[in-house]
Amino acid sequence: MKNIKDEHNLNQKKVLLRLDLNVPLSNGRITDTTRIDKILPTIRFLLKNNAKVIILSHIGRPKGKVINKLSLKPICKSLQNKLNQNIRLVSKNIKEVKSVDLFDAHDEKIVILENLRFYEEEEKNDNVFAKHLASLADIYINDAFSCSHRMHASIFEITKFIPSYAGLQLNLEIDALTKITSKIKKPITCIIGGSKISTKINIIKNLIPKFDNIIVVGGMANNILKFKGHNIGKSIQEDNCDKIIEEIFSLSVKNNCNIIYPKDVTIGKSLNGSPKIKELNDVSDDELILDIGPKSIKNINNIIEESNTILWNGPAGYFENPSFAKGSLEIIKKIIEKNKANTIYSVAGGGDTVALLNSVSAIDNFDFVSTAGGAFLEYIEGKELPGIKALN
Repeated sequence: MKNIKDEHNLNQKKVLLRLDLNVPLSNGRITDTTRIDKILPTIRFLLKNNAKVIILSHIGRPKGKVINKLSLKPICKSLQNKLNQNIRLVSKNIKEVKSVDLFDAHDEKIVILENLRFYEEEEKNDNVFAKHLASLADIYINDAFSCSHRMHASIFEITKFIPSYAGLQLNLEIDALTKITSKIKKPITCIIGGSKISTKINIIKNLIPKFDNIIVVGGMANNILKFKGHNIGKSIQEDNCDKIIEEIFSLSVKNNCNIIYPKDVTIGKSLNGSPKIKELNDVSDDELILDIGPKSIKNINNIIEESNTILWNGPAGYFENPSFAKGSLEIIKKIIEKNKANTIYSVAGGGDTVALLNSVSAIDNFDFVSTAGGAFLEYIEGKELPGIKALN
């Protein structure tokens, strides 16, 4: 896979830069700029080398229709402020844009084309649309790892028509995930959460032969607790999971991998209720399991202490309510302690995990934090991502 740093002559070249700027918005305001912040080094690298940058991105799911509230205007404004550059949003129909029209002024260095998903051809991986996009520039860069599991025109098909490279952030993502999936420093531990165990089964099965410990938390753990004969009250759960769980435990025994689940829990009568610590056998029918308990925290932190590598995907509880965030916060605290001592390599990923780390300004205390959701999970599941395949 060629890195953009392998291209030695970028002077005055037009560069199509595919980014994932699908950031959360509230009333037209960006509420989390993590994705924007992470791609700034690539843009600065291109500007330093006198390239003309044409940014491609999307936001939301307009499904081929122009929806004004899903315009990239807020993104354009944010980038202007962060880069201290004049950046023009090209609102003209992309299919009518020509390369010669893109840079109005001689000193114009960056333009952004409007939301790619305003065009149905994007998600259909349309050949003609991809060829047109490619005609706008000399070079293409994919710096949107979080979109690279999609076979879309600006991710996959476009690479057939233009010299294509990986961006700096995409390379960082691949390097970080390679360290936890192939170049592993053991012992290695995965903390995995989420509401549905069925959506993570293939990931867990792929990790079991490589990992020493897999710690199951969040809603997924409720399924295991129920399987083990414990009452989980009215907690979130998934039906018909016994076969899946049996398969996980059977595979873990064959591969000498420890499957860890909560030893005690923190419950509430509702999501906004008061927290109460309970033993596994004491949960009542009208209670919700919303976090792990102190015994579980101690056990997990002991495992982290003995680990050299850790992958985290999914909070330990309903962290949106501070009353049920203790498990997640104690895990963060322990990983940061190990990181500061330089005794662990830590990677975290997934939307909820990133939101959790952002809520306590902890992102910079991890070796790598991926803003990717589906692409992150599919990569560690062992799948070949179309966007990565297209660059090879």
